[in-house]
Amino acid sequence: MHNWFECKIKYEKTAEEGKIAKVSESYLVDALSFTEAEARIIEEMKPFISGEFEVANIKRLRINEMFFNENSDKWYRSRVNYVTLDEEKGIEKRTGVTMMVQASDMKEALEGIIEGMKGSLADYEIALITETTIMDVYKYGKE
Repeated sequence: MHNWFECKIKYEKTAEEGKIAKVSESYLVDALSFTEAEARIIEEMKPFISGEFEVANIKRLRINEMFFNENSDKWYRSRVNYVTLDEEKGIEKRTGVTMMVQASDMKEALEGIIEGMKGSLADYEIALITETTIMDVYKYGKE
């Protein structure tokens, strides 16, 4: 079971024209607690950011599934509804879950979710897919 935290990092970056701009970037970190998420994102960012940076915000995200694609650079958040039938009442019940998929564009994100759900026996519908501002994901170990 993964616990995902979205960490926002703020720092000053030198633009191509030589101007210094303040930027804020979001990253996903797999951690057990807020404290561990902060420590992990600081360690992950040290090699990439010269100078000072701050962890501006950390929030826990409820993500049920992550579909990785090493050939893509964007992350998409999707809302997937599992559809079950309540036999007593004779109505359909929808249970929404959040899934993240790494893709190059919206079409590839949709295909990634469908591919990731192939082994599922449950009926489902994809309710929403949105592009996120997440720059990278840091998970424990290799899957």
